[in-house]
Amino acid sequence: MIKVEREIGGKKIILETGNLAKQSEGSCLARYGDTIVLSTVNFRWEESKIVSVLPLTVDYREFSFAAGKIPGGFFKREGKPRDAEILTSRLIDRPLRPLFPKNFCYETQIISLLLSFDQENSADCLGIISASAALLISSLPFTTPVGACRIGKFGSDFIVNPSVSSLANADLNLVVAGTKDSILMVEGEGHEVSIFDVQKAFSIATGVIKEICELQEEFLELSGREKNLFSLPEINPVLEKWIREREKEICQANELPKKGEREEYLFSLFRRFKEELAISLPNLPDLDDQIMQVINDILRENIRRQILNQGQRIDGRTPEEIRPISCVVSILPRTHGSCLFTRGETQCLAVVTLGTKEDEQIIDALTGEIPKSFMLHYNFPPFSTGEVKPLRGPSRREIGHGALAERCLEVLLEKDAFPYTVRVVSDILESNGSSSMATVCGACLALMDAGVPIKNHCAGIAMGLVKEGERYVLLSDILGQEDHYGDMDFKVAGTRKGITGLQLDLKTTKVSLEILEEALRKAEKGIHFIIDIMERTLPRPREKISEYAPRIITFKITKDKIGEVIGPGGKVIRKIIEETGVEIDISDDGTVQIAGPLEKNVEEARNRILAITAEVEVGKIYTGVVKRIVPFGCFIEILPGKEGLCHISQLSDRRIRDVQEVVKIGDRVKVKVIKIDEMGRINLSKKQAESRSSR
Repeated sequence: MIKVEREIGGKKIILETGNLAKQSEGSCLARYGDTIVLSTVNFRWEESKIVSVLPLTVDYREFSFAAGKIPGGFFKREGKPRDAEILTSRLIDRPLRPLFPKNFCYETQIISLLLSFDQENSADCLGIISASAALLISSLPFTTPVGACRIGKFGSDFIVNPSVSSLANADLNLVVAGTKDSILMVEGEGHEVSIFDVQKAFSIATGVIKEICELQEEFLELSGREKNLFSLPEINPVLEKWIREREKEICQANELPKKGEREEYLFSLFRRFKEELAISLPNLPDLDDQIMQVINDILRENIRRQILNQGQRIDGRTPEEIRPISCVVSILPRTHGSCLFTRGETQCLAVVTLGTKEDEQIIDALTGEIPKSFMLHYNFPPFSTGEVKPLRGPSRREIGHGALAERCLEVLLEKDAFPYTVRVVSDILESNGSSSMATVCGACLALMDAGVPIKNHCAGIAMGLVKEGERYVLLSDILGQEDHYGDMDFKVAGTRKGITGLQLDLKTTKVSLEILEEALRKAEKGIHFIIDIMERTLPRPREKISEYAPRIITFKITKDKIGEVIGPGGKVIRKIIEETGVEIDISDDGTVQIAGPLEKNVEEARNRILAITAEVEVGKIYTGVVKRIVPFGCFIEILPGKEGLCHISQLSDRRIRDVQEVVKIGDRVKVKVIKIDEMGRINLSKKQAESRSSR
């Protein structure tokens, strides 16, 4: 067994191998505090072939036993991965993927399992570290260690790997991963933080990551594992020469401004090239993939050369220019809020639905059940890119993009002032560049259209980079091809006050903190430009919610009155619900939430609850109902469940012999409370109430 350790952020991080999962190609047990993650790496030997995408799969799973829990629900075992597990799988995948060699074609799987969770130290960064270490000591051609840490900002303090319980109070929460030389991946959110704060977090993270990478190098040295000589596929030189002779014809695709035109032109070239090459190079394996790779290499070189040498992008824009933007709200008549946001060839339809507390999502997490009152769901149907695919459940990408947009906006919601459960659905109707950031813009306007109190307009933009040696150009509002052929996808969302969300993926390890700061400055400029357009569309949240949204009111009663409102066996509250047709939720702290389709019914239910919880006051006049008549007076109910005695002498100014001369059972009469004795008995006077009214 091999074991190394080092103190990071005030706690020891420990890496072990040789004891668990010994039949795996590589395995690493990583521990931080009492949180433990086991990562394994395996691959499949097969014939070398050209592939268009690295065949890497990353699966992260959390076992309930890690936190001493039994899974909730009917089936008492772990089922399909939850959103949190999928997001962590993506978090592990993104910094590792660019470090595999080009044309690596062997199907590879990384599995990371959370075995122990101490409720304080999160497992996501540990998953990245353990997966990197497992790859490093495997025979796979992965030679650069990747470190990761979380940076939290609390007031003016920056904390490395803050506790899970403290993150709710963080002004900035970033997960940063990278090599000893460069950041590769960032994911996180902030409460309208400054670029200076983000840059400082990056700077702190790079120092921590370097230490973790050095620990992995020590781990590798002790393992003594040597790398296999993998046979990586190569392009047939005759095929490559033949296609490159037609480079000028291929590069004409980059002169077509529209995505559809480019794709149609390239597809026609591909079919012609395939027909001709199939004759001259019969039985060549992977013919389709080899043709496409050479075409892609030529397009990549051409696009990057144009940007670096001429500052010219394929759609004719300058590096800092943002595509034309259109915003339209209230486009769907029966929804609670809607917006159609279009930026170039990217179009998002965002729709808001308001619900009650019963519509909250309850997440069965390892830290316990967590109520979720704000949800943003992102859909990417195949027609958005002109493709034909079956519609299934949400993909990992859809879950990841939705979570990013949700984080960017959630920090701006004034939840205490708005008792609704809020769901936003973003359907991408057309895509060519950063649909997740279009979702941020469209969802923000849809929330305002629904009357949701959101603090400020929030917009998002994707920044790109083309870098060769020391020369580089930053690109604002990148297209899909600029993402594909470029070196960076840096999504930044925020308000005029500061940044609310970040997601960075780099394909190169030679990007300095200075370049990232410059990208943030240009992103800030782009965000302000977009917000100008959004503000002209809808300057602030609507004052009233949709007439089709449920009506909700919230108020508090004293805790000792909760039992009276509920009644024996729930009798009282059930009667109110049945007679008014509303939903009523009462929390343990006395918070009452009433929801219903009609405002008058909600108000009626509220008045009935307030009447039950109201205290009788001496000297106050009430309108009550005569419930019982006795020889010496009558009992009148002045509040629900509260009766008082009106003595016969207090019924009238004149002398009467029989109570029924003045009142009968069921009569509604005004009475004044004249006394409450030490036993809580209430004395009433009809004649004093009448004499006061006449005055």
